[in-house]
Parts: sequence; C-alpha cells; structure tokens
Amino acid sequence: MTTIGTIGSGNIGGGVARLAVAAGYDVVLSNRRGPETLADLVAELGDKARAATPAEAAAAADIVIVSVPLNAYESVPVDELAGKTVIDTNNYYPERDGHITELDEETTTTAELLQAHLPESRVVKAFNNIYFPHLASLGRPTGSADRSTLAIAGDDADAKQQVVEFLDAIGYDALDAGPLAEGWRFQRDTPAYTRPYFRADDSGEGRPVGREELAARLAEAKRYRDA
Repeated sequence: MTTIGTIGSGNIGGGVARLAVAAGYDVVLSNRRGPETLADLVAELGDKARAATPAEAAAAADIVIVSVPLNAYESVPVDELAGKTVIDTNNYYPERDGHITELDEETTTTAELLQAHLPESRVVKAFNNIYFPHLASLGRPTGSADRSTLAIAGDDADAKQQVVEFLDAIGYDALDAGPLAEGWRFQRDTPAYTRPYFRADDSGEGRPVGREELAARLAEAKRYRDA
C-alpha cells in the first residue's frame, strides 16, 4: 500500500490525511513544530498514522502532500523527496507570506517555485480549488453522479496519473489543467478557486462541482494583471 506523507498537517494536510486513512493508506504526518504537537491528530487517525519530522515523513512516503505557508516553502526537505511525487497545495497570500516578486510579476506560479526548490521531485498542484471543510463532506465513491472534480496541474505525466489515482481513492475525480505553468488557473481569486463548492444559500455547506463546470471556470480565469 502506498504511504502518504504530509509536510504541514493543518487544515489541508490534516484533512487529506483523514481521507487517506479512511481509504486505507498509511500516513506519516509532520509539521514545523515537531511530532509531539501532532499527538491528538495521530490518536484520532489510529494505527495507520504516525508523526515524524518533515525529513522523516518525506523519506518514508511514496506521495508527499506539501501544505505550508508559502513563505516557508524553502524549508521543505529536498534530498528526501528526490524522485518522489509531491502534491503542492500552497497558496500565495501576500498579507501572510509577504510579497514575492516573481509571483507579483506573474513570471512564475506557486507550484513552479516549489518545483524549482525540488529539482529532482515531480510536483503536481492539487487541492487548491476546494475549501478545506468541504474535503470531508464532498467525497463520493467512484462513478457517483454527484462526485466532485478537483483540478490538477503538473509537468510529469506519470506523477499526474499517481495523483489522479490517489484522488479517486479518497473520493474525487480529477481534471488535468495542463502543466505547472497553468496552475494559476485555480489559484486564489479565480473563478475555479473555492467559491463554486459553496451552496448558494451561504450556509457554508459544500455542493458538488462536476467536470464540465470546473472546466468552464478554469477557462474563465484571467491573470491578475488582466482581471
């Protein structure tokens, strides 16, 4: 069975870990504060989960979820992730991360920054277009009529297929948005970002978003400079 690692185990990393354990995966959790701070989450997840340092989680896992504040992306272990599929969930919020010139000028994307930091890894961008509480509620079995679709982007076909299979196992279809350079199409403030998954009554509850709707919203995306 594939082992999933998380570097960052908060809203997204922890949420994906819960789905992974429910789907039968072993999970190695980590964060920047130390394994001891993850004791409650490990206890919740049970025998298929354990806590480690980021380097240990990276070394132990077959697929690694990176979910850290973007200003900390250079702290992600490099050597331990060589040759591995890395799922980038990071988002750029200048008010939190400070201004990053390349992103402000739109000469790169968040996932391309992580890929440059991890030159021997295979980065795939995912989980950016769904609000984290909806991850737990919108997963459906394969073939369900109301199954939601998540966008992915990446430069390595085999890595993308790995991520497609993982998403399927935890309850989601995948829509390939293209190479990493197209990851901006589901970054913050774009039509595909998270808002489509909210019900129109503003209850905060999630609603399914299928392939056709997601594809249309990705096509509507504009660069910030053009919006």
